[in-house]
Amino acid sequence: MLLSALLALALAATGPQHAFEDWARERARAFEQGDRATSSKSPLWRERNGSGPFLVGFSAPSSLAPLIRAVSPGVCNVLTYSEPVEGISAGRVPTATGSGFLLGPEGYVVSNHHVVKDAQWMQVRLADGRLFDAELVGSDPDTDLALLHVVDGTDLPSVVLGDSDRLEVGDWVVAIGNPFGLDRSVSHGLISAKERVLGVGPLDDFIQTDALINPGNSGGPLFNMRGEVVGVNSAVISNAQGIGFAVPINMVKDLLPNLLDNGHVERGWLGMTVVEEPGKHSAQVVDVYPGGPAAAAGLRAGDRVTTINGRPVDSYLQLLRKISLLAPGTLVRMGVQRGTAAREFTARVAERPVRPAPASGPTGEIESQGDLDRLGISVSDLDAESANRLGARSPFGAWVVQVAPNGPAARAGVRLGDVVVEAAGQRVASVESFRSALAERSAGSRLTLEIERQGKPKRLVLEAP
Repeated sequence: MLLSALLALALAATGPQHAFEDWARERARAFEQGDRATSSKSPLWRERNGSGPFLVGFSAPSSLAPLIRAVSPGVCNVLTYSEPVEGISAGRVPTATGSGFLLGPEGYVVSNHHVVKDAQWMQVRLADGRLFDAELVGSDPDTDLALLHVVDGTDLPSVVLGDSDRLEVGDWVVAIGNPFGLDRSVSHGLISAKERVLGVGPLDDFIQTDALINPGNSGGPLFNMRGEVVGVNSAVISNAQGIGFAVPINMVKDLLPNLLDNGHVERGWLGMTVVEEPGKHSAQVVDVYPGGPAAAAGLRAGDRVTTINGRPVDSYLQLLRKISLLAPGTLVRMGVQRGTAAREFTARVAERPVRPAPASGPTGEIESQGDLDRLGISVSDLDAESANRLGARSPFGAWVVQVAPNGPAARAGVRLGDVVVEAAGQRVASVESFRSALAERSAGSRLTLEIERQGKPKRLVLEAP
C-alpha cells in the first residue's frame, strides 16, 4: 500500500499522463502481490515465472568435480631430460615438463612436439604417482604434436576421444595439465573461436578457449562436458592473458597413424590444384595432374570437393590439412559436387612429390633458367609452408624469388614474392610447367601472366624479350 500511495502522489505532481499512470499502478500492484512477471497492456520487458520454460537445449552447469574425477587418471605429466639416462645421477631434475594423455592400455601417449623435441630421455608420471620411462614414437613440428610410448607400463588408464568438428563457440571445456610444474591443475572456460591461424606452421587450425593454458599445460587434454578429449592444449603464445589454444582432436586422429607407421609425417598428395570458393563451403578443382591419384579416381577441373571421409570441407585450407595429414597409401573418400549432381570418389593418397631446391652456384646465385632469365626473374616451386606465408590460395605455382632491375618482368610490375599461376593462357603449377608454357608461346609475342600477390589475383603483360 505504501508503494501505491507514493506513486499516486508522484503522478499527481507531474500532471495527467493516463497511460503511464495505468501502467505504473498495475506494475505496483503486481509488485505488492509478489509477481514481477505479470504481463501488462504495454510491457517494457519479458520475464520468466518459476514454471516457465527455459532455453531449449541448455543445461546450467553445476559442479565439474565428477567429470574431473572421472577423466584425471588418463592425464599424465611428461618429464624430459637433456642428457641420456647414463649421464644422469640419482635425484636428477628434469630439464622441462609438460603434459600428455594416454590413449589406451597399449601405453601410447599424446603430447606436444615442443615438449619433447630436445629430449634425450623421457619419463611419464601418472595421476596415481607411478613413474615410467617413455620413448618417442614420432613427432611433427608443423602441428606441434608428438606420440610417445610408455615402456613396460601395466594396468594403464586412458581417456576417450571426442569429435572436435561438433564443437561450437560457447561450449564449456576443461583443461587439465601441469602449468609451471603445478601438478593436476584444472581450468575451465568456453570455446572462444575455431580454426584460428596463428602463423605457427603451415597447417595451423587451433581451437581458441578462455580456459587458462600456460607453459606446462602443453600437450595436455582439453575436455568437453561429456568427458571426451576435443583438443590438445598448446601454449603457443606464452604471454597471452585469458587466451588458450588447442589442436583439434580430429586433426590428431588423422595424424596418429602416420606418426605410428613412419615416426614422422609423410605428407599426403592427391595431385590436383584447388582454389577457395567463398560462400559455397567447398574447394573447387581447377587442375588435375595426369596420372595422379585424383585423376585416377575420376576427378576433373570444375568439380567442387565438399567432404573428405564424410567430414565437411569448407575451404581450400581445410582440404589441404585433411589430405596432408593422411599417410601415403591411405584410401580417402571425397564427396564432390559436379554440376547439379552429388558424387563420391575414392582415391589412394600418394606421397607428396619432393621438389628440388633451386640449384646454387659458388656465388649463391640461382643458376640459369633459360627463358626465365630472359624475362629477368628467378622462380622456385611453391610448397605448403611458403604458400601459407605468402597468403596464396593454393600450394602450387611458380614463386618469384628474384627480379632483375629494369628487366622485362620488373618493367611489367612483377615483384619479389609474387606467385605465377598462369602464363600464356596455361595453368602454372610448378617451375617446370612455367617453362613449358614459355616454350610453347609464339616467338616475339607479348606474354600475359596471371599472378597472385598476397592472395589477390593480378594480370600483367610483359613485352617479349
